This record gives sequence, structure tokens and C-alpha cells, in this order.
Amino acid sequence: MASTPSHLDHVRNDLAYADILANWDAAFYAKFTEALRPKTPGARVLDIGCGVGQVVAQLTREGFEAHGVDVSAPNIERTRAFTDRCLLYDGNRLPYPDGNFQRVGALNVVEHVQDPEGFIAEAVRVCAPGGRIILSSPNFLRFLGWRDYHPRMRGLGNKWHNLQGLLARRQAMRQTPDQVRFERMSPIIKEPFTPDDDAIVCTNALDMGFFLERNGARLVEVACTDRTVPGWINLLLNASPLKYGLFNAWVVAEKRA
Repeated sequence: MASTPSHLDHVRNDLAYADILANWDAAFYAKFTEALRPKTPGARVLDIGCGVGQVVAQLTREGFEAHGVDVSAPNIERTRAFTDRCLLYDGNRLPYPDGNFQRVGALNVVEHVQDPEGFIAEAVRVCAPGGRIILSSPNFLRFLGWRDYHPRMRGLGNKWHNLQGLLARRQAMRQTPDQVRFERMSPIIKEPFTPDDDAIVCTNALDMGFFLERNGARLVEVACTDRTVPGWINLLLNASPLKYGLFNAWVVAEKRA
């Protein structure tokens, strides 16, 4: 039987995509790497959507048993230079048993997957009780801020729509939680390509936190900053519920025992 076409098919054998990821600087991954670093020496961690393996390589050098999965064969081929613990997977079920990792993370992945609700459930499944799940994605429902690189984020009309959407989603989570799903988007096909043109999921911290909790995790941190920033700036940006309308969606949760 032929497999169902997937949004991810265009990157499965894309050598140029692997080249782009290989040139991303370490500062881009710094906060994510820190959050994915376990407190227990030698503990197992998983980077879902590991790309060419920068985070896996760093944590491996530090003595952790770092694993990664990615849908792109050229990406995984790049990781063979330093590890055999990065696997090609189908973007659906993770090839690991329940509770296998102390830390599970996905940096800028949820917005690209066919089934984001199932993706988050899988991330929680393979995390050990007491372990942590780290998810970071663009906030397509931002209604404040600047540097709005995606059309969904730009303009007063879109920002007002995003604010109303967040309030409506919060109400639905309280009144009809079983009906809540991530909002889907159509990918943007144009030249030149700009960041997240190909996103198909309207990721935001409210939804990400909701589905982590629905799958048995407790929220530890919700922030609009996915990079390492000075402490007072980080505190100022994340001190109020306005963080749900700013910049990015950074969510950390702990799997309940």
C-alpha cells in the first residue's frame, strides 16, 4: 500500500536543507541545550527533530547518552560522524519504549508536523516520570512585539485576530477541552524562502502547554524567549500573561509520576 503523502516529504532527502541546518550557530541552540541537559550524569536525553545533530553532539561530549530522531535522511547521515544514536523516523511514533528518557525536547518542530496533538503525546510517552519535556516553536498567535517575519503575525488586523483567538481558545479549554485542537495553516510557497514559510500548525504556548498537561505533565515554565537573554529582560518579558502574546512559544513541563 502506498504511504500517505506528507508535508514533510520535501525535506526527507533534501541535501540543501541539511546544509542550512549545519550553518546555524551555537547561540541558536544554547537555551534549548541547557534545558535538555539532565541533572544526573550520563542520563539519557532525546532531541526530536535533531537536524544534523548539534545538540546531540554537545550533550554527548558532556558525557550524556544523547539520542536524536529526524525525518531527513541527509540530516541523519551527517550525525554519523560523531554518533550512532540518531535515527531516521517517520514523524509519527517514536522508536523508543515508554519512559526511556530523562529529558525530551523539540526545537522548532511542532509547527511542521502532521499531527501535533499526537506528537506531543509521543514526547510525553517516552519521557520518564519526573523527567522534563521541552517544546519551543514560533508563536503564530502573537499580538504584541515586532520582528514579525510571518504574515500571520503582521499588521494590526492580524494581531487583533490573534488576541481574540487566544481568548477564545482559553475559554474552549475550560468549557470543551475534548474538542480543542491546534489550528492548522496552509504553507506559504514562494521565493525566496523565509523562516517558517512551510509551517502548517499555528503553534503557541497556550496550546502547547494544554496538550502537555492533557498527556500527564505539569507545567514548569512558559516563556516568550527561546534564546538566552539577560535575567532582568527575561523577567520583564515573562512576568505577566502578556508573554502568551509575544515573540516565541517556550514551554517546559515535568511528567507526573
